[in-house]
Amino acid sequence: MIVKDIIDILEGEIICEGDLNQEIKTACGSDMMSDVLAFVKDQSVLLTGLVNPQVVRTAEMMDMACIVFVRGKMPDESIINLAEQRGITLMKTRFRMFTACGKLYSAGLSGGTKV
Repeated sequence: MIVKDIIDILEGEIICEGDLNQEIKTACGSDMMSDVLAFVKDQSVLLTGLVNPQVVRTAEMMDMACIVFVRGKMPDESIINLAEQRGITLMKTRFRMFTACGKLYSAGLSGGTKV
């Protein structure tokens, strides 16, 4: 799956465009960036309701290509600028995290390996 597929599946709105053809292997849904740092492996998309700069910094550290803000949340300009500098796609979806994760899972995207 590529970033463009995720945008389509989640009926997403692009906030900041990175590489829309980058491959995504797994998804992670979390508002706790410590969990993301501890458990995420491979190329992932991060789904979160947390809207602060740590989300972008965490995504960069974990080599993530895309961040999806659930429940229609919109990051401020400082977060958008940080993502642009890092080449990370930001998008928002109207869906709640549970629904968004379910849609991606149903489309074939896994959550990665078991803990």
